[in-house]
Amino acid sequence: MPKVPLYSRAERRERPERAPQAPGTNANPQSAGQSGGDASAAAGDAAKKASAPQRRAWPRWLSSPLPWLATSIVLALLLGQVLLRAPAKPPPTQEQIDRAVLHTLETKTLPSPAARAYEAVRQSVVLVEGQRAQSEQDDEDEPERMVGTGLVIVDTGVILTNLHVVLGADKLRLRFADGTESDAAVVSIQPENDLAVLQARTLPDDLQAATMRSTGDLAPGDQVIAVGYPFGIGPSVSAGVVSGLKRDYVSPQGKRVLTNLIQFDAAANPGNSGGPLVTMDGEVVGIVTAILNPGESRTFIGIGFAVPIENAAAGAGLPPF
Repeated sequence: MPKVPLYSRAERRERPERAPQAPGTNANPQSAGQSGGDASAAAGDAAKKASAPQRRAWPRWLSSPLPWLATSIVLALLLGQVLLRAPAKPPPTQEQIDRAVLHTLETKTLPSPAARAYEAVRQSVVLVEGQRAQSEQDDEDEPERMVGTGLVIVDTGVILTNLHVVLGADKLRLRFADGTESDAAVVSIQPENDLAVLQARTLPDDLQAATMRSTGDLAPGDQVIAVGYPFGIGPSVSAGVVSGLKRDYVSPQGKRVLTNLIQFDAAANPGNSGGPLVTMDGEVVGIVTAILNPGESRTFIGIGFAVPIENAAAGAGLPPF
């Protein structure tokens, strides 16, 4: 028995149009019934579609980024106007500033002017030690040791000190602020001002030169500090004032005559020689060179002398201020 196909491969033909029938006639009652059912179903679907909510499409101009960009710019401008119109915070009054300063002074311990001056110069202060070979006339076995102070004036290792600190030394040794030690050589001397210029052979990584200033506006009564290694102890700081200018000094033995010196009363002792005399701004105005003591104890009685830094700079070949 042949198998009946489920789907026909033949092309579907359109039904021929039927001739219109007179009203009230029905050639095929069954098809009329089917037609009525189809019409009822179609009417129901149309009613459902009519009752369902309709989705509204966005206007085409809202899908473009330009309206949103324009809106953002307008909002930013409005916000800027609001901020500009906001009242600015008034500056503090003098009374408020005074109260703040007074509160700081009452609650904070501030460093003294001398401490600030020392901090500004301490990295440039150097211990200078000289050794002189033992002579045949000396009975002592140990070589003579000379101690003084030096000041770094150029960060390539150029150092100022007193001539009497290094005079006659066979070997010079330096110790910098960070503990670095180095041999040194004398490169020039200025006997009339008791000055010598040294060159260090080994330098610290962060060697700092001191800041120097003219003594043109220096006056008696100005506060100063003396920094050095008295008796090899230090670095040590002493504070005082400028006692006078353009002073002369004659050594007790009459071997040294120095002129145009700065007189000061900050404590200085043997070993301070060659160290800086510093203002409260941390600037060097002189090189400590001598103390006046009528006795033989070689201790400080209140009168010290320093070579003006102009003379010292000239001795090192630096241009005048």
